[in-house]
Amino acid sequence: MDTGAVEQPPAEVADNAASAGVRPGPPIESFPFLQADAEGALAAFRRSCDKILYRDDTSGLTTRLDWQGPCLAASNWSSDPALFFTSQFETAIVGEGEAFATGYFEPEILGSRTKAPGYEVPVYALPSDLERGWPAEIAESERTGRPPLGRYNEDGEFVRYYERSEIVAGALDGKVPTIAWAADPVEFFFLQIQGSGLLRQPDGSVMRIGYAGQNGREYVAIGRPMREQGLIGDGTQYPTSMQGLMGWLRDNPDRADEIMNLNKSWIFFRELDTDGPLGSLEVPVYGRDSIAVDPKFVPYGAPVWLDMESDVADGLWVAQDTGGAIKGANRFDTFWGNGAQAREIAGGMSSSGTAYIFLPKGTLARLKR
Repeated sequence: MDTGAVEQPPAEVADNAASAGVRPGPPIESFPFLQADAEGALAAFRRSCDKILYRDDTSGLTTRLDWQGPCLAASNWSSDPALFFTSQFETAIVGEGEAFATGYFEPEILGSRTKAPGYEVPVYALPSDLERGWPAEIAESERTGRPPLGRYNEDGEFVRYYERSEIVAGALDGKVPTIAWAADPVEFFFLQIQGSGLLRQPDGSVMRIGYAGQNGREYVAIGRPMREQGLIGDGTQYPTSMQGLMGWLRDNPDRADEIMNLNKSWIFFRELDTDGPLGSLEVPVYGRDSIAVDPKFVPYGAPVWLDMESDVADGLWVAQDTGGAIKGANRFDTFWGNGAQAREIAGGMSSSGTAYIFLPKGTLARLKR
């Protein structure tokens, strides 16, 4: 869910939040809750409960039982939403607590359910031949954990799946269902990075599409190589933001494919009938309420308080999503919804600060035992 414009900090050494270390944060009563902020976060938390009560927490911080009390309280809560959070949660700092946040949004681009002149960029569904396995070059002794994504070729050998340049060149034509066609390859490239979006049809109707899977190839934030090549940033007319990247790609169509293909990742989509894009928790996410996290470091459903240099991101969020570039402790991607303002804020969001994770009361005492 990263914009591709900023470089993410080095990956964390710790395996999860429990191994990174967790300590108490400030008293939860000391946080300056805003009414609208707390209302939105309470609604987001309530939507999350159906999922978090039935899934394991890979961060090592909470158990399903920990969430039963807050979820029961949320289902019946009708008074001050800020009081809900102060009564049900305590604050924790994971690792050093030094946060880095980017932003994402739900883009709206031109698209069509059928291929037509001006609508020729395929929006592929999940391929039936995309599966997990071990390529022959990986030694038996190294085959641990989850196998990588790939496919079996015509010789029956398991190989890596097609990368972006091969898919753009037509590797999937006629082999994978196409659910729609986009008008602009640059706009669709950034919609893929966001992970979901809206396709405005020629008749004015809107089709919502959401993440169905990924080709298993390397995600590369193209902002870094573009900056290293002197294409964006200092000394150029293009800022190191999503808007700057898009501006350069549009002004240099002869090199646009070359640059976009540096990102080997390709996202496959499905049509959604929800009133918002679906996050990784499989519940709709809404602007200014939902945040993408690394679930190994933040439990899904956990409220997160950000205190950032960019004040627009300050306040309460709920962990409901993740993304390929969102890795490690205190790495976040803030969701801003759709529309021009969301696009502007998300495209320029790159900020450092401090993060506090809200955990059900009693969690820290249990972890100390």
